[in-house]
Amino acid sequence: MDFTTLPDSLGHLLTYHREAPLIFSSGLFWVLFVCFMPLYALLRQRKWQMFVFVIAFSLYFYYKCSGWFFLLLVSTSVIDWFISRAMVEIGSSAGRKWLVALSVVISLSVLGFFKYANFFLWNWNAMVEGNFQPLTLILPVGISFYTFQSISYIVDVYRRKIAPAETWGEYLFFLSFFPALVAGPIVRAENFLPQLRENRRADHSEVYGGLWLILSGVIKKAVIADYIAQYNDLIFASPTGYSGFESLMGVIGYTMQIYCDFSGYSDMAIGLALIMGFRLDINFNLPYKSQSLTEFWRRWHISLSTWLRDYVYIPLGGNRHGTFRTYLNNFLTMLIGGLWHGAAWKFIFWGGMHGIGLIINKLCRPFTSRFDGKTWFSILAGFITVIYVSLLWVFFRADSFTDSILIIKNIFCNFSPQCILPFIEFRSLWVVLMALIIIAHYLPEQWHDRAAGIFIRAPWIIKLLVFLIVVQLVIEFSGEDIAPFIYFQF
Repeated sequence: MDFTTLPDSLGHLLTYHREAPLIFSSGLFWVLFVCFMPLYALLRQRKWQMFVFVIAFSLYFYYKCSGWFFLLLVSTSVIDWFISRAMVEIGSSAGRKWLVALSVVISLSVLGFFKYANFFLWNWNAMVEGNFQPLTLILPVGISFYTFQSISYIVDVYRRKIAPAETWGEYLFFLSFFPALVAGPIVRAENFLPQLRENRRADHSEVYGGLWLILSGVIKKAVIADYIAQYNDLIFASPTGYSGFESLMGVIGYTMQIYCDFSGYSDMAIGLALIMGFRLDINFNLPYKSQSLTEFWRRWHISLSTWLRDYVYIPLGGNRHGTFRTYLNNFLTMLIGGLWHGAAWKFIFWGGMHGIGLIINKLCRPFTSRFDGKTWFSILAGFITVIYVSLLWVFFRADSFTDSILIIKNIFCNFSPQCILPFIEFRSLWVVLMALIIIAHYLPEQWHDRAAGIFIRAPWIIKLLVFLIVVQLVIEFSGEDIAPFIYFQF
């Protein structure tokens, strides 16, 4: 080994590279986290030293994910904190409204510039038939997530639902908390700040419960999602290049891929926080078991759906102004949810169709309620729901709206059942992994809780064995490059 090159190699490893962001499924992150935890434990009872250490680690983590954009995060925290403190000092209702409006406008303007500037300019250019050249913009990783946390904090302070953070350091700790920073779950200050002030250590069951969540998340992301994505990517890269059956498998594959990828990340984030002594709310609850689209959004990306409910749907009027307004508010909320996911018409369509699906669900409820509890209806409702969700994932994943239509058309017009057996034979491992995750997904919920409980109570040698098995699976299934999480781009 040439030790003279070690400083350069180490420097390259520890500095930001856009093509290699630091993610939870990378070896470098776990090396850093293993170094982080002993120091964190030593500083746990020295509150301000612990604050500074965790904030520094979180900002470094964000630097490794998004470069110098970590300064944008710091700037957001400064503005939010001063505005929240000013709202306490100002007694007039009008003054408080102006301050909350100022904060929300600043947050949304920054998000809008980086995420939507080119989208709106492209569309304006198309209308006026100009010669537009897109701006060279790099989207800061996780900006959609921490912007929503910022807005909810300011709005909750305005509503006097929470007291503002006592110090800027306390607020920066909340906004930059690395487990939830770049891809959620979206954390509410009302839940997090009291835990921060309590400064409680994780107990035995929380440490091993967090480890179980981390291992489960790694299996979902680094083993299942990343492997089945290899085939799914082929289908979406060539919308008419495969038979209808192969396209259908790609659509079903992506349905499970995005679940394993995103819920796997959430599991790891929640598990990391739990080991550190912080409880983050569950973000996924077996969403494909839903028997309606309404239930699906109570189980899928729960931190986002509840955020949209509390800060968009209810302020629009919720269900307080009659049936038509209720339906309109549902539709507008989902439209905004679609736009949050990405600056493209396909995301707006995806959100709008979910809004229409929710309206249809509510319209049919007086009729379907008479069948509640009947097994045949539960199966049928669940099947219809997952089919609707899966077809809409095509628009979410495909490169364009046109590609989405071609893939769906190919499924229905070129099914080619003779491809089934050759596909199973050639893609046997893909089929096995898909079957395993689908079966696991539809197992009774108490079985999942029971498995976690068994792991928590198991002897250390069993925990070590499970850990080694997970590591070996990751090694066996990993490719040359570590695949980033799908929601990093949002």
